Amino acid sequence: MGTTHSDFPSFPDATPPAEGAPARDVFAYVPRLGSPPLRPERRWRHVVLFLLTIVTTTYVGGFHYAAFIQGFGTAGLGLSAGSLFLHGLWYSVSILAILGAHEFGHYYACRYYQVDASLPYFLPAPLPLTGTLGAFIRIRQQIPGKRALFDIGIAGPIAGFLVAIPVLLLGMSMSRVDTLPPVTTNLVELGEPLLFKAASWLVFGAIPAGYSVNMHPMGFAAWFGLLATALNLFPIGQLDGGHISYAVLGRRSTLVTLTAVVSLVGLSFVSSSWIVWTVLTVGMLLAFGPRHPRTYDEEVPLDPARLWLAAFAALMFVVCFTPAPIAPFQLLQP
Repeated sequence: MGTTHSDFPSFPDATPPAEGAPARDVFAYVPRLGSPPLRPERRWRHVVLFLLTIVTTTYVGGFHYAAFIQGFGTAGLGLSAGSLFLHGLWYSVSILAILGAHEFGHYYACRYYQVDASLPYFLPAPLPLTGTLGAFIRIRQQIPGKRALFDIGIAGPIAGFLVAIPVLLLGMSMSRVDTLPPVTTNLVELGEPLLFKAASWLVFGAIPAGYSVNMHPMGFAAWFGLLATALNLFPIGQLDGGHISYAVLGRRSTLVTLTAVVSLVGLSFVSSSWIVWTVLTVGMLLAFGPRHPRTYDEEVPLDPARLWLAAFAALMFVVCFTPAPIAPFQLLQP
């Protein structure tokens, strides 16, 4: 879901020479900026996947809009299928803007460092809530040092987050507070990240018992965008958070990775919606190992400005995270 798939090879023999040994040009193992040249893109693949993702997200967005105007199933529909599809663009355009900003953040950071990377691949999927599995780019070249790794890793979450905030505020302003139905229905309850709760309070204030926010499709796109940001910022392996953690902590990031995986397993017992993500991350560790590929300057600390950005990334994770993303809605009213 919006993750950045990267092919980060480790640097061969990137450790410094032993004392008394002849000096080695460690930069011989580091790709020079601008070399090798960026590979030509088969752009039609990206265009086709993007167009298919527009279709699947707009289709799902139509269902979100139908649920919105029905008010938790208490009102009639009164819209044609074509009209619903067009209204699905509220969700489709919003979520593609968030995911696109995230991936192009990575892409342009790669271009800045002359690192060979693909354009974003969007992943269409007729899933009932999202309509997509997110997007990713492929990084096909060694990263020239920790600073570049950090900048490339953090650029995506920050770009997506900056787009998600106005989408959230606009989506919440178009949402409304409706009375909950008196009987149990097939509704699902979405866990509310701290930022989502803050936006809800800013627009609606305290919501009385028996009422709930009936989310406009644009608001749901923001919710999904915040969740995707949190997932990417988990400090695990080849996720964005894994790159940031390694750039800050070096080899000590391995312990952070293992701790995060154990936490994910624990979250799976809190909410079953974490099971798929936990299986994917465990599979990634089994495939690539728990240790992040090394850089030639592993022991060189980051500058203070990047350490502050790393703290901001941790804050983004906190305000976008929810311990139970999706759960069946349980109504206790008779």
